[in-house]
Amino acid sequence: MAKLGVGIIGCGNISTTYLKYAPAFKALDLKAVADINMDSANARAAEFGVKAMTVDELLASDDIQVVVNLTIPAAHFPITKRILESGKHAYSEKPLVLTLEEGEELRRIANEKGLRVGSAPDTFLGGAHQAAREAIDNGKTGKIVGGTCHFMGHGMEAWHPNPDFFFKPGGGPILDMGPYYITNLVQLIGPVKSVTAMTSAAFSTRTIANGPRDGEEITVETPTNIHALLEFHNGAVVTVGVSWDVWAHRHPNMDLYGELASLYVPDPNFFGGDVTLTDSKGDKHILDHKGHPWSVHNQENHLGEPISNYRCAGLADMVTAIEENRQHRCNIDLAVHVTEVMTSVLKAGSERTWVEMTTTCERPEYIGPDEAKAMMN
Repeated sequence: MAKLGVGIIGCGNISTTYLKYAPAFKALDLKAVADINMDSANARAAEFGVKAMTVDELLASDDIQVVVNLTIPAAHFPITKRILESGKHAYSEKPLVLTLEEGEELRRIANEKGLRVGSAPDTFLGGAHQAAREAIDNGKTGKIVGGTCHFMGHGMEAWHPNPDFFFKPGGGPILDMGPYYITNLVQLIGPVKSVTAMTSAAFSTRTIANGPRDGEEITVETPTNIHALLEFHNGAVVTVGVSWDVWAHRHPNMDLYGELASLYVPDPNFFGGDVTLTDSKGDKHILDHKGHPWSVHNQENHLGEPISNYRCAGLADMVTAIEENRQHRCNIDLAVHVTEVMTSVLKAGSERTWVEMTTTCERPEYIGPDEAKAMMN
């Protein structure tokens, strides 16, 4: 398999994950990093043994064909646009963009230039979520008719030293965490037809509780409590609750209700976890996905618990798909559709109305253990 040269723009916290896990994938040849702050670029380059470049140098480099955009969400559109205009394929951290119009503009440029655009999240490619997909595809649940999913907590001002952008327009829990949940729902059920929602913000300010800005108050300028209903083209209706106004709760991450069985799906922010199918008799079946390479524990979380982290899987799949001349799974049609769903939820909450989707997409192809193993070093 011929490797394509990969460069990264943006050397913040998430860049360490990409730099750490990229070598696990055959298709990825990480060449260089860039940042508007060259001190950050030089530090990451030294840490991981790659080149440090300016953004302009990286975009002009002949040995880099794919550029990963790891900047803050507000910069995703202009930076990804520059990547495409430089003639390189682009892969962005989530969310791809902050408006449907921005997504359509990137799609137009990519189509005109014959380039690929990919976007996180790729966690839905993990063994747990593919096991859930296989159960649905094989008819074990019957048609999915409904579901619920929740992500709730109290924001990140307690631990993030500069949490401002999370509470500004373009931030908030639906655009920050929604990509994981909605992308997984689309890969499991299919595209969304319409949405409605109610939104609010319980706290007008937040107080930073760590770091050099400890005690500083920041203003909240976007909804932080969102309760939405998603109607899917297959007829399913799913409740989605995402909030940073909650101290504690007992909602599961994701339940899907089928005509024949219910499916309990683990946190789509991660690749692994237990998947349970409960049939019409009440019998529970744990779905085995230990044979999938993206279920293997390879790090510990902040509590010291083993987890599976294979971020770069979506990027590797895109690079492999370029070589194989097929559609990649974390593709722009999926990302733009998810963007429209999320921004429509905010619109519905603001206007207290239903919003019909204007975009759609195909469900990404299932990826089984053998295909995933073939991508790994």
